[in-house]
Amino acid sequence: MAGFRGGYGGGFGGGNMQNMIKQAQKMQQEMAKAQEELQNAELTGSAGGGLVEVRVNGKNEFLGISIKPEAVDPDDVEMLEDLIAAAMSDAKAKADELSREKLGAFGAMGGML
Repeated sequence: MAGFRGGYGGGFGGGNMQNMIKQAQKMQQEMAKAQEELQNAELTGSAGGGLVEVRVNGKNEFLGISIKPEAVDPDDVEMLEDLIAAAMSDAKAKADELSREKLGAFGAMGGML
């Protein structure tokens, strides 16, 4: 046993573990940045040629709504309801697309960090 010095030699992958930890930390930082970008993004969904516009952030949180006066017909409230629903769907689709774009690279690992 003259050559045994104790501890862990280079063959036990100690350096690889450190690299994996660094990679995980970097990925966590990148994911946090992407989530912040989603939080700060503002997307607009519209319907009726812009008669109704709905604003959401990249996390699909409602920010506001704009309704042009000509969209308001007291005799046809159902049309306004449909326009609002369509604008909300449009905004949600845009937020979902942005989320896939920003977070898609993280795949299954995103849930682990």
